[in-house]
Amino acid sequence: MKIIIAPDKFKNSLSALGFCNAVETGIHKVIPDAEIVALPLADGGDGTIDIINFYLGGETVKVMVHNPFFKLIEASYLYAEHSKTAFIEMAEASGYKLLKTEELDCKHATTYGTGELILDAINKGAKTIILGIGGSATNDCGIGMAKALGYRFLDDFDEGVKPIGANLSRIKTIDTSRVNPKLKDVEIKVACDVANPLYGEHGAAQVYAKQKGATDEDVELLDQGLKDFSKIIEKTFNINPQKVEGAGAAGGMGIASKIFLNGDLKPGVELIKELADFDNKLQGADWIITGEGRLDGQTLSGKTIQGVLSSAKAKQIKVAAFCGDIRLSEKEMQGLGTDYSDKVLNYSKSTDDAMKNVKDYVNQMTKKFAKTLLE
Repeated sequence: MKIIIAPDKFKNSLSALGFCNAVETGIHKVIPDAEIVALPLADGGDGTIDIINFYLGGETVKVMVHNPFFKLIEASYLYAEHSKTAFIEMAEASGYKLLKTEELDCKHATTYGTGELILDAINKGAKTIILGIGGSATNDCGIGMAKALGYRFLDDFDEGVKPIGANLSRIKTIDTSRVNPKLKDVEIKVACDVANPLYGEHGAAQVYAKQKGATDEDVELLDQGLKDFSKIIEKTFNINPQKVEGAGAAGGMGIASKIFLNGDLKPGVELIKELADFDNKLQGADWIITGEGRLDGQTLSGKTIQGVLSSAKAKQIKVAAFCGDIRLSEKEMQGLGTDYSDKVLNYSKSTDDAMKNVKDYVNQMTKKFAKTLLE
């Protein structure tokens, strides 16, 4: 019997790798000779870097780069020499986690440091870069990142503009003549889990800028900037940004990744599945056991379990979902496509007990599952 274990983390209580260990132990107590394949996953949020490195086997590279307000800081990324693959999180150089709440001011923030990380990886010899674009403090449509790679953004007087969101409307031309020539030899995959357009009611500024320190006036300025700059993008690259799904992700880094990096935008879980060679490793499996902290309405739109179920359905493999809590009706569970489900709250005395002893409870629910369905 072959069983795949492919969970996300249980936030603040159990890592995806911890889940794999608990489930493997539980199954082997009931069926000692079961073949277990651990394929932990993530959806691009907290803990993704550990899952990426589970497959990448890279080393941490530390670099001095510029933070969102052009101050020098030390940032890091993962690099695997054997596969020439780097994993870069823009939040390391351009994230709100680097700033105090009162410092947030996305109209004056830049993605320049993210470009410096990409440049460092390219100079190291990277042939593939996986770029995570969550957690940004910026709304500059990626012009800072692009400037670090040799793009120039010029005003009416052919002078370069400072690469911040407040200056987007001043840009009249994009000079591509000095772009780093190594960039064209690198495949860039972008973990993008939102579908927002670049500007407008559902765009980068109107939806996300306030949580990055923008006032109502700033939001108006930034939204107009994105709209104005989109015309320059269309004129230069013959792409209408407003028709690109996810263009508004991370203050416009969605469209920036596509046009400046020739990046391929995909949900985070799909990129990790590619890295794990997930679909090929499912071959011959009898069951996939997946899980996450809470199974709810969000699971129905691009979360890890949805990624597992799409692969399982294609290969007609049964799926068991072990979760901390399940907030879907029986009908919704059937629609989701799981064949078995259980939750930690069926075993624990309280939520606090569930959080503290989650590994033991996951082990218990695994043994129950194995005795019920696998023996």
